[in-house]
Amino acid sequence: MEFKHKPVLLEEAIKGLNIKPNGIYVDGTLGGAGHSSQILEKLSQDGLLIGIDRDCEALAFAKQKLENFENVKYIHGNHDDIDIILENLKISEVDGILLDLGVSSYQLDEKNRGFSYLGENMLDMRMDKSQELTARQVINTYSKEAIAKMIYEYGEEKFSKIIAKNICIQRKQKEITTTRELVDIIEKSIPYSAKKDGHPAKRTFQAIRIEVNNEIKPLYDTVIKCIKKLRIGGRLCIITFHSLEDRAVKNAYIQAQGKCTCSKDLPYCICNKKQLGKIVNKKPIIASIKEQEENSRSKSAKLRIFEKM
Repeated sequence: MEFKHKPVLLEEAIKGLNIKPNGIYVDGTLGGAGHSSQILEKLSQDGLLIGIDRDCEALAFAKQKLENFENVKYIHGNHDDIDIILENLKISEVDGILLDLGVSSYQLDEKNRGFSYLGENMLDMRMDKSQELTARQVINTYSKEAIAKMIYEYGEEKFSKIIAKNICIQRKQKEITTTRELVDIIEKSIPYSAKKDGHPAKRTFQAIRIEVNNEIKPLYDTVIKCIKKLRIGGRLCIITFHSLEDRAVKNAYIQAQGKCTCSKDLPYCICNKKQLGKIVNKKPIIASIKEQEENSRSKSAKLRIFEKM
């Protein structure tokens, strides 16, 4: 299957990076290379793009798409390890970093990946297929309490306890191996009156995907790592797709921006709130009505930009 992924907030993200022709830029979520191809168009031969992705199939496609560009380094890895990746490349600072935290259309559509709640697919959900933990393991080995907590916190699903209970009842009879089996359990767990707000399995599948790929826990620290790797004037652009991601990014930006919290009565600062830079846009940038109509995935997208000072 062709790796398809329509980049969200493309113009806004490229503008937000404030690209210098001879700069060094990191696309920490290379994916279908939609954003990266535009970054490279603005770079001279003296510039450099570092493309990181945990999905080997995404990297392979990106190499084909960007084959006319020689100033690209491809890294199979996780943007959470950006400090180690740059250290291995002997690069101390970069001019800009982009993170698009969405799941690609390819990953959703590829049956053996198990990301989608549509159809009959194997429960997998790994972005990096070399890792051990899968959705199948999560559903069949986690305790009822752990499953309920995961679905409630990562999926914001108010029926998490009954879903977890029914999962555990079902797996006693037979191991749950397919997305269809899981969807059937979820649909039976949610009252008819609560099924009007999109597909009933959407929130639970989101929660499992986040757990399998460890998308939230390291995000705050990753944002701080990225900011520290920026040159003065460099920018970090992050596109999120749900409230948990956006909250982590927003809080990290606020912490990095720093603000003295000492009483005005004190003669000098004692709170040690070190300022790493400034938040460029106080309110997140969202997709235009036109983009939302052309690409439904963009409806929940939010772009936040931070500049190193």
